[in-house]
Order: sequence, then structure tokens, then C-alpha cells
Amino acid sequence: MRILVVEDEEKVSAFLRQGLEEQGFVVDVVSNARSCLDLIEPGKYHLILMDVLLPGMNGNLACKEARKIDPKVHIIMLTALGSLPDKLDGFKAGCDDYIIKPFEFSELLARIKALSKRIASSGQMENLLIVGEVELDLDKKRVRRGSKEVLLSAKEFALLEFFMRNKGRVISRSELAENIWEITFDSGTNVVDVYVNMLRKKIDQDFSKKMIQTRIGMGYTFQEE
Repeated sequence: MRILVVEDEEKVSAFLRQGLEEQGFVVDVVSNARSCLDLIEPGKYHLILMDVLLPGMNGNLACKEARKIDPKVHIIMLTALGSLPDKLDGFKAGCDDYIIKPFEFSELLARIKALSKRIASSGQMENLLIVGEVELDLDKKRVRRGSKEVLLSAKEFALLEFFMRNKGRVISRSELAENIWEITFDSGTNVVDVYVNMLRKKIDQDFSKKMIQTRIGMGYTFQEE
């Protein structure tokens, strides 16, 4: 699940990013409503965590505007404004849930997981593969790692899809050759190694965590950590 956090308090946004990424979510963070609206596009985010008291445009108005851009995105309001009228304003603006600050991260996580079930049942995540920071969109043929879009050739895309569907498992060169190139692996050719190295440069080069790992004498494995 890809989440956009809209929060102007730096400590709060850092806390949310760390906690959510540790749970395996892909997280982008902005500090104001205008930046939020600039980032949103249909299908890009599954969930927005939105503060109400934001500089410039407030969260309720931003919620309404976000709904115009992507009617399917889910929105949870995070705010210190806890009166009944405040909550009603949030729901009228179109939010799915409303959490009062301060809150326990476990409560937020429970609310997110409840929403994720609704998202999954609606089919919004049916054609997305997500492993750690990597997200592969089978419909749009797009790949992202964190906030960075990764441009792949058709064969690199197929190779990454196979790795992600078999995450954590050691995959031999012969298995990759048979599934990606539909050929019997020849130990005299290095086509598999060449493509794996090309993909590795695009997926791992700018990140400290290396997801494509070599198992000497056995093959390759795709790991979340």
C-alpha cells in the first residue's frame, strides 16, 4: 500500500514515516495541502493521512479537493480537533476515518489495516505487486522504489515481476532462463547474469538496502530487507 502523509509537524511526520515503513508500507511525506494536491493523481495513492490544521489550505478543504482528483483514494484525518462538530466537518469533507491526536501508533495501524481490507476487496490493489519499497503496477507497467520511478525494458520488467512473485526464494539461473526467456539454460551464456545486473543497477544502486542478492553457486533471491 502506498500512503501519503500530510503533516506540518516534522517530528510527527518523521514518527509516522518510520512506523509505517517498518510495517512495509511505501510512504511519501509533505508538509502542506498544496504539495499534497500536486502529488495526487488517480490510482497513485491508496491512503492519505491528513492533518486538519495545515498552513495555507486546511485539511478539510484539501480532503474535498483530493476527492475531486482521485475519488477512490481513502483519507484518514489526524487532528487535535476532537469535538463532535469538528468530526462532522471532517466526514462531510469526505474522510473515511478520524483519529484524535495524540494517538497510539497501534490504533492508527489497526485503522489502516481495516481500510486495507476494503481496498483489497474493491480490487484497487489487485494488479499491484509490492515488496518492501518496490511497487510494480501490472496495468500501467510502471515501477517505483520509494518515491523514485524506475524505467525498465520489457524484459527487465518481466524479470522483476518474477522476482517479486517469488520473493525470499532462491531462484536458479536455469529457472530464470526457462520462465523469462523460455529457453533451456546454457552454462556457456551469461544472458541471465547480464539482465540481473542491469536490473540490480536500476533497483538497488541508489539505495542502502540491496534487494536483489546473489547466492553463489545457487542463483538469486529477492529480499525485502
